[in-house]
Amino acid sequence: MELFYWCVLCLLLPLTSRTQKLPTRDEELFQMQIRDKEFFHDSSVIPDGAEVSSYLFRDTPRRYFFMVEEDNTPLSVTVTPCDAPLEWKLSLQELHEESSADGSGDPELLDQQKQQMTDVEGTELFSYKGNDVEYFLSSSSPSGLYQLELLSTEKDTHFKVYATTTPESDQPYPELPYDPRVDVTSFGRTTVTLAWKPSPTASILKQPIEYCVVINKEHNFKSLCAAETKMNVDDAFMVAPKPGLDFNPFDFAHFGFPTDNLGKDRSLLAKPSPKVGRHVYWRPKVDIQKICIGNKNIFTVSDLKPDTQYYFDVFMVNTNTNMSTAYVGAFVRTKEEAKQKTVELKDGRVTDVFVKRKGKKFLRFAPVSSHQKVTFFIHSCMDAVQVQVRRDGRLLLSQNVEGIRQFQLRGKPKGKYLIRLKGNRKGASKLKILATTRPSKHAFPSLPEDTRIKAFDKLRTCSSVTVAWLGTQERRKFCIYRKEVGGNYSEDQKRREQNQCLGPDTRKKSEKVLCKYFHSQNVQKAVTTETIRDLQPGKSYLLDVYVVGHGGHSVKYQSKIVKTRKVC
Repeated sequence: MELFYWCVLCLLLPLTSRTQKLPTRDEELFQMQIRDKEFFHDSSVIPDGAEVSSYLFRDTPRRYFFMVEEDNTPLSVTVTPCDAPLEWKLSLQELHEESSADGSGDPELLDQQKQQMTDVEGTELFSYKGNDVEYFLSSSSPSGLYQLELLSTEKDTHFKVYATTTPESDQPYPELPYDPRVDVTSFGRTTVTLAWKPSPTASILKQPIEYCVVINKEHNFKSLCAAETKMNVDDAFMVAPKPGLDFNPFDFAHFGFPTDNLGKDRSLLAKPSPKVGRHVYWRPKVDIQKICIGNKNIFTVSDLKPDTQYYFDVFMVNTNTNMSTAYVGAFVRTKEEAKQKTVELKDGRVTDVFVKRKGKKFLRFAPVSSHQKVTFFIHSCMDAVQVQVRRDGRLLLSQNVEGIRQFQLRGKPKGKYLIRLKGNRKGASKLKILATTRPSKHAFPSLPEDTRIKAFDKLRTCSSVTVAWLGTQERRKFCIYRKEVGGNYSEDQKRREQNQCLGPDTRKKSEKVLCKYFHSQNVQKAVTTETIRDLQPGKSYLLDVYVVGHGGHSVKYQSKIVKTRKVC
């Protein structure tokens, strides 16, 4: 690494010949300097008119130098903290006469000259402490060597520096409008609409501007650099190079520096295995989002959480220079969910409940008499539903329910039960729910584990089909219905037919085949068959079996589509 360090210094040597000049806007090689910014990342040199990104170790000051060759020269220096607050100061130094001698390729001489620069006590021009994007601006600065010293006392951090002797013509940062605030024009439970004044850089100077919106739950950001630094710490670890050592390509990759054009001979560079003394920092995943929306100055943020505070920042980015300016951010708390009306359950009475997709429903059961047990019968008609039961605030039950489930809980005198139903992501849900302190009298019909209807292909004819289904040990009434369906039977129709809560009362009388009672003490033999006759050749039919319980409560088996033979 030492060899690489001296190679970089030697590349900078021609720029320091004669008067030990550092790169300025007047240099012929300025465009080369801008393209090859990696020469300046660890060289302590700030090029004129280019933004430099670098890294600062905690409690380790770092110095940068910038040359102004003529008196009465405009000067602007901008420092952008990207993560932690910085302390920085700008001072003016004078070079000793011997420093202006012709440069030499001798590394020791160059090191002496650099040491001479840092040993000179300069005149302080400006100082700042904080995490704002701050700048020093002078319309008439004396010639000399300017030193920028930076320090981070909180933690290792990134930062950016931009210096120029032509601030009026450069204007690399987009200009803020007269009112730089982001306004919240409307907000609801899950959406917030933002608006801001357009930048004069786009409307007047006609420069290409893109607006980027950053959303998070912690705080507003004062620079896009700070927001992007926060976004980039979510997944992996960050390996910080040891102070005093040069960066190798592994370091450049992890700190956002380009690794191209660092030389073809990689044998001079260290391998990407961490060195002794390096620290590995693990960061938690950050809940932050950046959305770039082009040149629009109105934007609606959606899919937010209700009753949650969000912070919104807008940054305008000059797409030519990739440099940005921050508006004054806004924050707002989204509205609460609408108060849910609680449905009262009556002892022994079935209640129909509809739950929206991903919605919630609350029910309350307060037995009027003393009781030892409480039984809940829950029939989810279609998709699974999450069920929670609390008694006097204490969670007693939390399960996903599909089909028919029965829950029996220990009773408590004057106990009050709150039932929360939560729909799934597939679609709306419909349920039947019964709460009782006398379960023997009010029960839904029990079902076998397998509620499919099986059709026997070998017994299929042009006018009949034979099917079978499972029963239980309890004597129950089974009714079978048929309906002719065409070839355009849609998925929506199929989904509706799977609604187990639609009973025989919703069917036409002409669709009824028969009803019969059936049970078997031997569960293994609890199978019944039935032949459906008087069908048309080559036609498709939808078959449904309903089991009816005490009190008339019915449950439908899974629907089955069968087709008669076309030729017999």
